[in-house]
Amino acid sequence: MSRLEDKLTEMLEPGVEALGFELVGVEFVRAGKHSILRVFIDHENGITVDDCADVSHQASAILDVEDPINTEYNLEVSSPGMDRPLFKEKHYVASIGEVVQVRTRMPVDNRRNFKGKLLACENGNVSIEVDGQQFQLAVANIEKGNVVPTFD
Repeated sequence: MSRLEDKLTEMLEPGVEALGFELVGVEFVRAGKHSILRVFIDHENGITVDDCADVSHQASAILDVEDPINTEYNLEVSSPGMDRPLFKEKHYVASIGEVVQVRTRMPVDNRRNFKGKLLACENGNVSIEVDGQQFQLAVANIEKGNVVPTFD
């Protein structure tokens, strides 16, 4: 995550948790006047449209007061969905055995994109098997990670 995303997470997490939801993570996609702030929430009973609306109102109020983003943007609040984004080490631990896709900030073995089975996550590192080859990646070096939905 970027420093802005870290700051936004820190800022929004207490308000989201006060409503009874988990703040899974935050993404800020810069695109001029069409920038998007995505807030991913979850709950053990799932997420409804009304839940997203409640969190959107709460997040908007916090963002209006704190004003951490100095450009126009649209706020989107949603569940993580089937292609669940992976932000924290605990998200990788919960996804062991799943197929994941990650992009690293810095290259590892001359590559930045990895898609394969998540074998392990411990001590700040993930182990991913890609085409029979195993890679060790630092969670701190992962720029973006997602579960890849599989349909049997």
